[in-house]
Amino acid sequence: MKDECLICKAPLEYLNAGEMMECAICHKKELSKTRCVEGHYVCNECHTAGMDTIIGLCLNETSANPVDILEKMMAQPFCHMHGPEHHVMVGSALLTAYKNAGGDIDLNQALTEMLNRGKRVPGGACGFWGACGAGISAGMFVSILSKSTPLTVEPFGLSNLMTAKALEQIGTVGGPRCCKRDAYLSILAAVDFVKEHFSVEMEKPEVVCGHSAQNNQCIGARCPFVNRAAHSQTR
Repeated sequence: MKDECLICKAPLEYLNAGEMMECAICHKKELSKTRCVEGHYVCNECHTAGMDTIIGLCLNETSANPVDILEKMMAQPFCHMHGPEHHVMVGSALLTAYKNAGGDIDLNQALTEMLNRGKRVPGGACGFWGACGAGISAGMFVSILSKSTPLTVEPFGLSNLMTAKALEQIGTVGGPRCCKRDAYLSILAAVDFVKEHFSVEMEKPEVVCGHSAQNNQCIGARCPFVNRAAHSQTR
């Protein structure tokens, strides 16, 4: 097994029912279904410490390629193989690429809103809520750029439809979890969606994953982003 626990590097385990746990870093107590096999728990806030640097990174970005922007975020110290940081990064990469592709938004304001919304989606939502946070983040992206509220008409529909499109792609591939795979799927679905509904064309690259060696649950050849050459050499 590769390292997973931020405290002792042991593998993680998921519980059927929530238990009151104390964060090993900030000592906050809260209900959670996730801990390592040695009993360590790290809350979402501590797990994503430093994530606010996303805003500065995105404001200085000129690319209209959301996957490229996402990869730059994934290379930052705050980002781990899996974790709720992806629930912010997907929407942030899309907002930035949308702006750079000619979209009319206040990027600073939009990124701040994305950070505030995305960090409320907890880790494990993919398995426990039946709605992966990466897909939800894509819906938040459309909600922000369309100014959707519970009382709007078309923006309300579009933001929910975007989430559904992203989750459909994630659900079609299936589990187990991979935050990188689900982030890529959500972004690619959003690029097509925005081109159709907002007439803004972001770049849509071919994605080849470079993270499989760090993923204990990698699905290998079943992943649409698998590096075929590297995978064949390890078989």
